[in-house]
Amino acid sequence: MVFTDKDLNQIKNHGLTLEKVNAQIELIKSGMTYSKLKSAATTGNGILKFDKDQQQNYIDFFEAHRNQLEIVKFVPASGAATRMFKFLFQFLKEYNVNADFDTYLDKNMEMAVFVKGLKAFPFYEKLESKLIEQIPDYKKLPLNEQCLHLVKTMLNATALNYSFYPKGLLPFHKYDTEVSTAFQEHLLEATLYASSNNKAHLHFTVSEAHQSLFVEELNKIKATLESQTNTTFNVSFSFQSKSTDAITITSNDALYRNDDGSLLFRPSGHGALIENLNALNYDLIFIKNIDNIVVFEQNKQVSKYKKMLAGILLKIQNQAFKYLHRLDDEDILEDEIHNIELFVINRMNVHRKKGFKKLPLQEKVAYLKDKLNRPIRVCGMVKNEGEPGGGPFWIKEEDGKISLEIIEFPQINIDKKSQRKIVAEATHFNPTDLVCGVRDYKGNKFDLTKYVDHKAAFITMKSQNGTDIKALELPGLWNGSMAYWNSIFVEIPLETFNPVKTVNDLLKPAHQA
Repeated sequence: MVFTDKDLNQIKNHGLTLEKVNAQIELIKSGMTYSKLKSAATTGNGILKFDKDQQQNYIDFFEAHRNQLEIVKFVPASGAATRMFKFLFQFLKEYNVNADFDTYLDKNMEMAVFVKGLKAFPFYEKLESKLIEQIPDYKKLPLNEQCLHLVKTMLNATALNYSFYPKGLLPFHKYDTEVSTAFQEHLLEATLYASSNNKAHLHFTVSEAHQSLFVEELNKIKATLESQTNTTFNVSFSFQSKSTDAITITSNDALYRNDDGSLLFRPSGHGALIENLNALNYDLIFIKNIDNIVVFEQNKQVSKYKKMLAGILLKIQNQAFKYLHRLDDEDILEDEIHNIELFVINRMNVHRKKGFKKLPLQEKVAYLKDKLNRPIRVCGMVKNEGEPGGGPFWIKEEDGKISLEIIEFPQINIDKKSQRKIVAEATHFNPTDLVCGVRDYKGNKFDLTKYVDHKAAFITMKSQNGTDIKALELPGLWNGSMAYWNSIFVEIPLETFNPVKTVNDLLKPAHQA
């Protein structure tokens, strides 16, 4: 590719280098590198399952140690919530006020559910008040006209403008005395498991356009929440760095240029957030998506599984640290090496390399230290209730190594019969419910960027001003960006997974107080 001086300045001002941009171009041109599935991870084969007594033991272990730990809750908060309202935008575009409304609802189930559940939405009273203020006779209008005015008021920039707001700041739950946002619920939830010594640290990744809105909301609720929960909240924010953006090229592998001749860079997906995660220096990091949050009473029940995951991590990490210190000693015995080897295989899900038994003692020590001294994540996995897709799989890497990873659907070559068969055999999916240990056995923080599988990137086709372009998305935060971590997968119940993908999800019991 030939770059002009103007291009080079643009690349530099974007926080990128020419070498990085050329590497991105080569990756895009080479196309997707699919993961090679060996088998689905299932209960007893990569996924742990514990009975109630075992669960309680892990919870108790976490509770006994949490006040000696520095804990943070990391919440990737999306950009504008536009996709939540997709069917409402479609309604505004398609529906003719003179058409029969019942016929339209019969053909559009999402809209029918929305209309039926209107009064149960947490924002309904505010919306109705706004409408009556604008249209005093609003309640006397036919239902179809009411709905048109209502949806326009929800979405229009001159009214409530909900499609501009991030999910975290939308009304999520209605209680007797207040309506709370997902952001507020995450602060409350942190008091249940992600706090120590009555302090809760939370970090939200937000878009730059929304940070002031988050800060405004925090200032509005912080003092009251601290008083109610006897917890001090330390909340911080970060953006997806511009330096993680990726160049775009046309379908003919030429540089795509905007009308003014400048290069087009696009955000490279949530995998870029490994940089944000890497900037946090804590003993334990809980990760949970902004929209997977339930009303507080139900949260009291499901949060015990977060404590269980943390207890599992602490116990495994403690043992790994003991073994690592022992591996530092020159007088370590072969019998001890064997015990550590079994721990690496059975608890860290590491497939031992061929010929390990015949290696000299020092090479065995070096190998085991390399496998043990890595970031650890314990991930909750939920049983599939519907169509199988991305989730936990055993992967065969290019060098023949077998590893346990979270694989998303686009990483799978579904056209291959053997791969399609493995996907069909999957029993669990990834709800993005993680707890991470990011310090080594000497107390130093790992550089998380060293444990990324850069080949696990996505190549996506987009349309820009009528031109087909190819764009790069970095390896997903809990997929390729954590590919070389030590991974432990644990079954947790479906009740822990309650995302809000469309506005109608707010009508589900988990989101109704």
